Amino acid sequence: MAHASQFKNPVIKWIDSRLPIFTLMRHEYVDYPMPKNVNYLWAFGAIAMIMLMIMILTGIMLAMQYTPNATMAFDSVERIMRDVNFGWLLRYMHSNGAAMFFVAVYIHVFRGLYYGSYKEPRELVWMLGIVVLLLMMATAFMGYVLPWGQMSFWAATVITNLFSAIPVVGDPIVTWLWGGFSVGNPTLNRFFALHYLLPFVLIGVVLLHTSAVHIVGTNNPLGIDLKGPQDSVPFSPYASVKDLYAVAVFLIIYAVFVFYQPNFMGHPDNYIPANPMVTPSHIVPEWYFLPFYAILRAIPDKLGGVIAMFGSILILFALPWLDTSKVRSCVFRPIYRWFFWLLLLDCILLGYVGSQLPEGIWVILGQLATFYYFFHFLVLMPILGKLERPLPLPESISKPVLKGGGPVAAGATASTMEKA
Repeated sequence: MAHASQFKNPVIKWIDSRLPIFTLMRHEYVDYPMPKNVNYLWAFGAIAMIMLMIMILTGIMLAMQYTPNATMAFDSVERIMRDVNFGWLLRYMHSNGAAMFFVAVYIHVFRGLYYGSYKEPRELVWMLGIVVLLLMMATAFMGYVLPWGQMSFWAATVITNLFSAIPVVGDPIVTWLWGGFSVGNPTLNRFFALHYLLPFVLIGVVLLHTSAVHIVGTNNPLGIDLKGPQDSVPFSPYASVKDLYAVAVFLIIYAVFVFYQPNFMGHPDNYIPANPMVTPSHIVPEWYFLPFYAILRAIPDKLGGVIAMFGSILILFALPWLDTSKVRSCVFRPIYRWFFWLLLLDCILLGYVGSQLPEGIWVILGQLATFYYFFHFLVLMPILGKLERPLPLPESISKPVLKGGGPVAAGATASTMEKA
């Protein structure tokens, strides 16, 4: 039976009756009910999607000019900058776009942490989001190697060597990654192929993530479910206009870096051709890897550091079950709210520690910050979820918080509100 299209345009109706793509788009991006109290933090999902598109388009254009050969890679990047029409713009858009992409995704993740977007029924949405983060990190690391400067070469050497700490299979993994017995031309070819491929895998996971959101519904700052049509508005024009405004502001900030401070987030050593015979005085990854780099260095044992670094990301998969509180949003969790901000400061501290030489006070601060990171998720969240008495929840998004709140927070009292 043919699909009955509701569109009046004859061309669109003809296509839609055979392939209902326009009906699907209208359902997902026009009629989709959005909680009417969402704020601008919810726009960072759309911002991340725009940045992903920019990264893929600029990456394809750069790949047409790049030469993945250890003897020519550095010079091919310089040729892109100097001789290719608008090559400098493509390269700066791509390199700064990676940083801005991580900014958007990190804000998106911390928004989810604050408002409890990982709780039932959104566990799979959250887990797919963490898969997106892992794919981003792998793609970004491989892309960082491609300019074949000093920092690219030695970052590849250090990070790939970490796998050698894995018992039994570690050395074969490192040899496979290198394509030989040291970082060289086969390594560069592998990383270029994977760097080009993974963004398309990333698109697939992002589509799954978005589809899962639209199936279970979008969370909101109050962290309560929609009680009816009075609690929601159509995605367009209400949420879409808000997203477009946020995207425009974000792109202006992005443009400031591209045109006025294009090398602000880069490392000067990467403008020196890779030299296996000269080790940089301080090997440091891009800023968005620095917190994980600090966790790696905080553990004296090599294998322990690798486990801690990967564990700091993998632990996020278990978050829906580590948080034992029945209330989603930190808005109604006054005690945990303080610990959330402490976690954010802890991650910023880890990032700064990762940028410093591993000596003196920075070693102790890195270890303390790493301890709190795992303590927050493994100990604090399960215990505090059981002990904390949340504030009363409103009965619905449309109804303000009244004395006593809604039935979900029947255990909370008005005196709890006064104490908070």
